[in-house]
This record gives sequence, C-alpha cells and structure tokens, in this order.
Amino acid sequence: MVASAAGANAIAGYGTGVRLEYLLIPLIFGLGAPLVALVGTNIGAGQKQRALRIALIGGAIGFAISEIIGLVAALWPAAWLSLFSPDPRVIETGSAYLRIVGPTYGFFGLGMALYFASQGAARLFWPLMSGTLRVIVAIGGGWFALHLTGSLNWLFAALGLGLIVYGIVITVAITSGAWFSRNNL
Repeated sequence: MVASAAGANAIAGYGTGVRLEYLLIPLIFGLGAPLVALVGTNIGAGQKQRALRIALIGGAIGFAISEIIGLVAALWPAAWLSLFSPDPRVIETGSAYLRIVGPTYGFFGLGMALYFASQGAARLFWPLMSGTLRVIVAIGGGWFALHLTGSLNWLFAALGLGLIVYGIVITVAITSGAWFSRNNL
C-alpha cells in the first residue's frame, strides 16, 4: 500500500521504520519464554491468581520496554533511519511512520508478552483472535484510510491502531477470566 501511494523511496522509509518493530519480537521473546514456564507451573500447581499476576506483571514489563523504545524512536527517528539510508524521502517516510506508530509499540510488547503467558496457560484462542483483529484493523483500516485520504499518515495511524487493538483485546480477555472459563477460550 505504501509503494502504490508514494513510490519506492517511501516503501524503503516505511520498511526501515518497521524494522525496529521487528526487533521488538526477539526482545519480548526473552521475556516471554520465562512467562510460559512461570504461568504453566503456577496453573499446574492450582495457583491461578498467581499465574494471572505473573502474566500481568510480565505484560506490564513488555509494555514498558517496548513503549520506551517506541517513544525514543518517535522523538528521534532520524537516529535510527540514518543508519540505513541518507535519502531524504526514506528519512521523511520512516520518520512519519515512527512518529505515528512508535508511541503504540507498548501495546505490541504487552500483547506479545501475554501471548507467551497464554501459551503457559494453554489458552491461545484470545491471543490468536487479537492478532487476527490487529491484521484486520491494520490492513483493512489502512486500505480504507489510504483510499479515503491518500495520506500515508492515516495508513500509519491504522497500523498503530492495530497494535493498540492487539494489546487491549488480549489484556481484557485474560483479565476477564478467559483462561479459567468453562468453555476454555
């Protein structure tokens, strides 16, 4: 969508900006792997509330780490982008992406951490559903916004909204008891 709206240099800027988001995945994986074991062990021991507390603390840590990175990138996008290209159009598009989407990275970290915790709880419906909703909001909303306005900024806003939806939906599901409900969702 970026390339069709703004050309090759814009897609390079977007790709460089989004690369930072991709680097959050292994970082949160380092937090998530212990969450799988801690949550699973506590659920197995009948300590459901402790498992939930561990998951939420892990989610909060994932949020904080990702949010700090996202805010730093939003404030100083050229520091990241210039590592890859000096092209002004690349820097311009990548900066727009990081300024709009970077402040929502915390929700991505939250959702990823709770995804791992949900593996420990053996309850993956809501993590998968929230990921699906993220894709629908980001791609569907982005397509709609881009066709309605022609502005990459609105496309990037849809991508950020997708991250917010991802983090909030999984958090609400888990705190509402999805791990321990009778229908096992």
